[in-house]
Amino acid sequence: MTAFANKSAMKFSDVVQRLGISLEHSSLGFNPDLDPSLESVMAVDEAKPGTISYIDGAKFAAQVATTAASALILPKNHALQTAASDRGIAWLETAEPRLLFAQAIALFYQPFQPAPEIHPTAVIHPTATIGESVYIGAHVVIQAGVAVGNHACIHPNVVIYPDVQIGDRTVLHANCTIHERAQIGADCVIHSGTVVGAEGFGFVPTPQGWYKMQQSGYVVLEDGVEVGCNAAIDRPAVGETRIGKQTKLDNMVHIGHGCHIGFGCAFAAQVGLAGGVEVGNRVILAGQVGVANEATLGDGAIASSKTGVHGNVAAGEIVSGYPCVDHKTYLKSSAIYSRLPEMYQTLKKLQKRIEELEANA
Repeated sequence: MTAFANKSAMKFSDVVQRLGISLEHSSLGFNPDLDPSLESVMAVDEAKPGTISYIDGAKFAAQVATTAASALILPKNHALQTAASDRGIAWLETAEPRLLFAQAIALFYQPFQPAPEIHPTAVIHPTATIGESVYIGAHVVIQAGVAVGNHACIHPNVVIYPDVQIGDRTVLHANCTIHERAQIGADCVIHSGTVVGAEGFGFVPTPQGWYKMQQSGYVVLEDGVEVGCNAAIDRPAVGETRIGKQTKLDNMVHIGHGCHIGFGCAFAAQVGLAGGVEVGNRVILAGQVGVANEATLGDGAIASSKTGVHGNVAAGEIVSGYPCVDHKTYLKSSAIYSRLPEMYQTLKKLQKRIEELEANA
C-alpha cells in the first residue's frame, strides 16, 4: 500500500543525498543517467513506476525481478544490486534497508499538522498556561492548573484534568483523556481513545464487600513516549506509574497501577501489566503478553506473543508459553505437543505390560 504523497516529486539523486547516502553507494555511481523522478513510497510487491521501495535481504531476491518500482533501497548485496541494474531500477545500498525506508517515507509524507490556533469552542480554565504556537482543537477541555508546552498539538474533544503537564511538541489525538496530575514529557504522542492517569484497580476485601482504596498517585510519561489507540495507563494508590523515555505502546495496551517501565521498550497490542510490575530497558513484549503482579523483567528481555509471565525474567532472557518458560524449551515442548495422543497410547501399553509382568512374577 502506498504512503500518501503529500510532498512534491523529487529526483532519485535528491532522495539519495537527503538520506545521507553517498552517490558511490548507489546506482548513480555506475550510471548517473539513471535518475528517475519519484513521487511516493510503496511496498515492493505493490510498487508502481515513480515510487521507491525496499528489499530487506537476499531471501526477497525474487521481488527484484517482479517489482515495478523505479527505485529500491537494497542491502549490501552485489547480486541484488546487479539484478536491479539489469532491469533499469535505480538503487541505493545500506546496512539497514528498513530503517532507511522509514526515513524515505518522511521525505514524501508528513502527518496532518494543523496550524497553531485555539478553536473558539475550546474550554480553557483561566489558570491554565498555554505555550507558544499551540494548536487546540474544537471542544477541547483544559482544566485548572494545566501547563501545555510550546508547539503542542491537542486535537478535538481531548479532555485534560487539573494540574496536568504537557511537554513541548507533544501531540494528543482526538478523544483521548488525561487525568489529574499526569505528567507527559516532550515529543510524546497519545493516540485517540487512550486514557492516561485514570484510577488504578485498588479495592480491599472486607466482610462487608470491597473497600475502595483511593488512587492518590500519578502517572509520568517521559520524553518521546508514544501510546496507541484505546490504551490505559493507571495511576497508583501512592507513588507513581512511570513510562521511560522512547518507550512505545501499541493499541489496547494496559499498564497497571505502580508499574515502572524503562527506556526504549516496545509493547505490542493487548499487552497487559498488572500492578507493580518492574520492566527494565529495551524490553519487548509481543501481542497479548500478560504479566502478573509485581513481576520483574530485566533489561533486554523478550516475551513472545500470548506469553504469561508469573515471576521474574532475567535480563536478556527470551520466554514463551503460559506459564512462561525459556523460549528454546518452549519450542521443544511445542514439537512434542502434537505427539501427545500417540505418546499416551504408548504409555498405556507400557503400563499394561508392566502390570502383566508383575502379575506373572
